Amino acid sequence: MRILVLGGTVFLSKATAAEAVRRGHEVVCAARGESGGVPEGAEHVAVDRNVGLGPLEGSHFDAVVDVAKMSVTWVRQALRSITADHWAFVSSCSVYADHSTAGTTATLDPLEDDPDAPMSPDRYGAVKVASENAIRDAAEDRAFIVRAGLITGPGDPSDRFGYWPNRLSLGGRVAVPDVPDQPAQHIDVRDLATWIVDAAEQRVTGTFDTIGPANPLSLVIGEIAGAVAPQGTELVRIPEPVLQRHEVTPWVGPRSLPLWLPPTHRAMMFRDAGPALAAGLRVRPTAETALDALEYERSLGLDRTRRAGLPPDVEDALLQAVS
Repeated sequence: MRILVLGGTVFLSKATAAEAVRRGHEVVCAARGESGGVPEGAEHVAVDRNVGLGPLEGSHFDAVVDVAKMSVTWVRQALRSITADHWAFVSSCSVYADHSTAGTTATLDPLEDDPDAPMSPDRYGAVKVASENAIRDAAEDRAFIVRAGLITGPGDPSDRFGYWPNRLSLGGRVAVPDVPDQPAQHIDVRDLATWIVDAAEQRVTGTFDTIGPANPLSLVIGEIAGAVAPQGTELVRIPEPVLQRHEVTPWVGPRSLPLWLPPTHRAMMFRDAGPALAAGLRVRPTAETALDALEYERSLGLDRTRRAGLPPDVEDALLQAVS
């Protein structure tokens, strides 16, 4: 197969291109090339999607994989410029309008690109909705839309999941959120990439919440600890009021506890993985992802400045507050 990956230099798009190359497909990666190189064996075509697809205009591919983060303009331009027998688009579970109630499926109203509009999770989700609609309208029964949840594993630029194997590998007393009822789910980047290539080969179409099964957050953190924590590591549950008093934020940020969600967003990691699993998605154990994420963390430096996670002094203050 001749596969076009719109991207191919970072995280999911690179993992997808690498998986397609591994299977012997002819892979073209269309990217500026400023974020890194494409996998060995793939062809790099330099394009700037703010300008156009340049030398790819008018091309036909057996399959296209588009990971456009937040630009319905890019998506429409690609759909006009090239044709394909199978069109995969990586969307997000952020498309849903209600993250507080499990089982809701209503999506946000679509929004157009607006570089002057303030960035927000809802705007991100709404632009993804517009992109999904554009693909369904143009590709019709050739469209494969994956609404990804938290993508984890080696190469993750967000620092969210990686915080936990990083911190737990150091042992000692580890602050964890005391939220026994909160679910958590994730998808290893390699498993998602594998399914995207599977879908291209098998012509899987439709729209799927593409995520692993949901488990209690305490179990997920426990699985990570079981894989990487030295003997004697103690998980210390920190009540939410204490976290709030110490200005610890949920999910992401330089003073955050990743994977912890506020009540308004508890269902964000409780999406239905059943249809995707039934359609062929296979997920590896969390412990395996944790071990490989830790190796990646060590390559970057365990004590580096992070995009997500607790600085040591903030964690120490939390632990003292509950002693």
